[in-house]
Amino acid sequence: MEKQYHIEYPSLMKGKRVMYVHGFASSAQSGTVTLLRQLMPNAEIIAYDIPLDPQEAIAFLKAKCEEQKPDLIIGSSAGGMMSEQLYGFDRILVNPAFQMGDTMGKHGMTGKQTYQNPRKDGVQEFIVTKALVKQFAELTEQCFACASDAKEQKRVWGLFGDNDPLVHTYDLFLDHYQQAVRFHGEHRLTDKVAMHYLVPVIRWIDDCQEGRQRPVVFITIDAMRAPQGHIRPSMHKAFELFLNDYEVYFLCPALSTDKEALIQDHDWIEDAISAPSFNHVVYANNSSLLYGDYKISTSDDPNFMGTNIRLGSDEFKTWDEIITFFQRLGGQ
Repeated sequence: MEKQYHIEYPSLMKGKRVMYVHGFASSAQSGTVTLLRQLMPNAEIIAYDIPLDPQEAIAFLKAKCEEQKPDLIIGSSAGGMMSEQLYGFDRILVNPAFQMGDTMGKHGMTGKQTYQNPRKDGVQEFIVTKALVKQFAELTEQCFACASDAKEQKRVWGLFGDNDPLVHTYDLFLDHYQQAVRFHGEHRLTDKVAMHYLVPVIRWIDDCQEGRQRPVVFITIDAMRAPQGHIRPSMHKAFELFLNDYEVYFLCPALSTDKEALIQDHDWIEDAISAPSFNHVVYANNSSLLYGDYKISTSDDPNFMGTNIRLGSDEFKTWDEIITFFQRLGGQ
């Protein structure tokens, strides 16, 4: 993994247990485990060296879940595929390798291999045989056995890199689950992906578990997007600040006669914000119908029942002034 950011979220999953399930040829010493512990310093992050044999691995993981009762499971790649089968727990699957047998064959994973990270048993090398590839293929056939259960639908999130060179299971996931989120990235769970895409999903799950309702902030697309089409300066910085304390929604005009414009607005927001925009884009012309605490836009709106913040006004000339305002609020 690249050099880690010195950022942490002390309240995220506070007092809870999070289990990380590593990918193929990795271990519990993965840099991702270190990163998760840094990002969530008040959560207990647990991880184990998973057996190479896939059937042994899934049995091992089920036993650990029964023993540890994790509040959240995060699985990456082959670990994401296995995590899908750990029913009854909230789970985030990052680039899950639901076609692991094919992936191993296409990307030269057979023969002598070296573990990417140290393992407790000291083993550094292993052999991938055709029999092992077949076993992984057979394990993937066990996926989605409980996906039709209404509770499981709410428990499973999928995160998929839009430039993943190894795994392409976004559409397959959508055949079984609804909470599929794309992010700008490749296969590995890097620091940037964890901070900007994984953390918001973890926060949604944490809030749901606690029945927590954060103050709501609406941001209109004209406040996000400059007339030239690019994102306004400091808007991303403000958004990162909001994510710590607020539930953020993106507000677009409901142009009933211009469906192409609706699609373009949605695609622009998704490209600019990515994962945190999932299910957080709202189309409305009458703001009196919106239930929220703050609305940030480029025009005054007497119909909105909360606090109006007009970007470009004397008080809030730029996003930097808005950032200062919310920093003083302290999450209220």
